[in-house]
Amino acid sequence: MIFLYGEKLGSYLSVCLVYLIQELISMNSQKTLVPKKTLEAMQGKGSTIELLSKHLSNVSLQSVLQKMISQIFSLDLGGISAIVLNGYDAVKECLVHQSEIFADRPSLPLFKKLTNMGGLLNSKYGRGWTEHRKLAVNTFRIFGYGQRSFEHKISEESVFFLDAIDTYKGRPFDLKHLITNAVSNITNLIIFGERFTYEDTEFQHMIEIFSENIELAASASVFLYNAFPWIGILPFGKHQQLFKNAAEVYDFLHELIERVSENRKPQSPRHFVDAYLDEMDCNENDPESTYSRENLIFSVGELIIAGTETTTNVLRWAVLFMALYPNIQGQVQKEIDLVIGPNKMPALEEKCKMPYTEAVLHEVLRFCNIAPLGIFHATSKDTVVRGYSIPEGTTVITNLYSVHFDEKYWSNPEVFFPERFLDGSGQFVKKEAFIPFSLGRRHCLGEQLARMEMFLFFTSLLQRFHLCFPHGVIPDLKPRLGMTLQPQPYLICAERRCLQYEAIPIRRVQCYRSGFMSYLFQFMLIV
Repeated sequence: MIFLYGEKLGSYLSVCLVYLIQELISMNSQKTLVPKKTLEAMQGKGSTIELLSKHLSNVSLQSVLQKMISQIFSLDLGGISAIVLNGYDAVKECLVHQSEIFADRPSLPLFKKLTNMGGLLNSKYGRGWTEHRKLAVNTFRIFGYGQRSFEHKISEESVFFLDAIDTYKGRPFDLKHLITNAVSNITNLIIFGERFTYEDTEFQHMIEIFSENIELAASASVFLYNAFPWIGILPFGKHQQLFKNAAEVYDFLHELIERVSENRKPQSPRHFVDAYLDEMDCNENDPESTYSRENLIFSVGELIIAGTETTTNVLRWAVLFMALYPNIQGQVQKEIDLVIGPNKMPALEEKCKMPYTEAVLHEVLRFCNIAPLGIFHATSKDTVVRGYSIPEGTTVITNLYSVHFDEKYWSNPEVFFPERFLDGSGQFVKKEAFIPFSLGRRHCLGEQLARMEMFLFFTSLLQRFHLCFPHGVIPDLKPRLGMTLQPQPYLICAERRCLQYEAIPIRRVQCYRSGFMSYLFQFMLIV
């Protein structure tokens, strides 16, 4: 029997069903965008089912993936034309050199159902996206990282976070809940002007629903819905659970927005919600305005997801890797002790003095590929890429996994090795092919905030605690399948550090890659 990340035969058959349906559709299509990659083409021979059985049960899929990696190829997403961009050069050519053409979003049935292509992240390229993007960027700067006092607010949240960890007294616990709360509260300060306690059950429930929908969005059922939206009338399926969750979140956000805007003073905004309502007032006589209560709810929900999911999972992977490689953890702590000391709170001004810590965080981002396929793009008009004609409206998938494991830019990419971000004198160096926040007009607007959070939470955590697995048992390192790569649930022990803790020399370490590689292979089969 075949198992996919713990899912039983039913999930396997669902994957096969989706793929076979898509193949039947593509057989009737006479138009090819770019060289079409099929499983048979990758392997050269053998049926789809035989290949699935062979490769999904294999611990290493590197050889199969290497055959997939041409710079650009086409897929058929249930009749929806799509191309996949592989490697840094192809991604940069499209998202940077043709940034406007590749700045659109695909009109997938899922996005239409959830946001009617409005809001911020999934909105079509045009006036609506431009207005909402500009407002969000300005708001994050004014009420967030642009404030001199905002770093102090992150440090305050770090104290809440560390004190909550302290209550476990070194006993095993799952860090996900606390990290998610801490990270989401930073975004909440910008959006709502307030934080939520770690015991706020209503907000916790909303965050759990967000996380569940991230996983559901990558399920075979949802991809089937995108291919055949008429199945939405069926009362069962994971897509129905996703819609139910979204409706519950929207109701919660509506009530929350009403509450935080009760004492609002027009044109004196305190947070994103106030600023958005001000824009609504200013444009109330413009029939073409895209500002609305509905789009406000969509935008708030998307900003919470984007501001929480990625940073939370980066920190969860970072904690897991520090426990997995205590020598690397020790080296980071040694740098923290030398630069910051045991009692002073970490500060961003010390970041430039901590090249090894920066290198570790960058290597976690590269190695773990939190958003391996990014957010889907679409072409806003006909274009040509590398001699191939790409029609308007084509869905574009940026394979960031291939970028961060491109041997043209990364030596031994399968090795978790922070020193790749250091020069010969031990100073931090930027890498051109490092794009975890994507590129172009749709690049992550919260990148600067995310970098602040990752550094301050990570350093404050390792300043106070030594991290290890209970009884030295290494957890499952295969990521959970979803639109983002998050770790399987794991327990960690956070023990108060002894100031005499000595770092041991760094050595090259080889990490388990089978989980990440089979994730990408499975995802390609689904789509």
